[in-house]
Amino acid sequence: MKKLRIILGSALAIFVITSVMESCGDPQRNMSGNYTYETECMGVEMDGSQTVKAWGMGRNREDAVEQAKKNGVRDVLFKGINNGKQDCNTKPVIFEVNAQEKYEDYFNAFFADQGAYKEFITGEDGSDMHFSVVQGRKKYEDQVTYGVIIRVQRAKLKDRMIADKIIK
Repeated sequence: MKKLRIILGSALAIFVITSVMESCGDPQRNMSGNYTYETECMGVEMDGSQTVKAWGMGRNREDAVEQAKKNGVRDVLFKGINNGKQDCNTKPVIFEVNAQEKYEDYFNAFFADQGAYKEFITGEDGSDMHFSVVQGRKKYEDQVTYGVIIRVQRAKLKDRMIADKIIK
């Protein structure tokens, strides 16, 4: 009788441990796709540009990378970059509250797939066409997340916003 209790107790303990381990594994794997990645500063240049690592989510690699570029420029424009190296300009280019909503038509065209935002992005090596895709990607259901390292021409972006009368 004593042996039967030990065997049943051991079997129950193994069952509980394996059940807990399985239930912990699945949410962890699924949560990585839902995690919101913040744009972070990688450095600043003497020409007023900021090198940032930005993240984007899309149906495939191309969509996610394009979204990441847009997110990098949008964060420099409206949020400022607070994560990463401390030498980055943490202030946004546009200080006006709800400017993106107020000038919605302008920014919808600005951030369109072939929009003007591309004029203010260069790759790490200074070329207009190159950017670095960050190693590793996260997948959640039918969405993938990619990161890119881009240089945002902050000074030129500010000049454009002044010329287009978005800021004074």
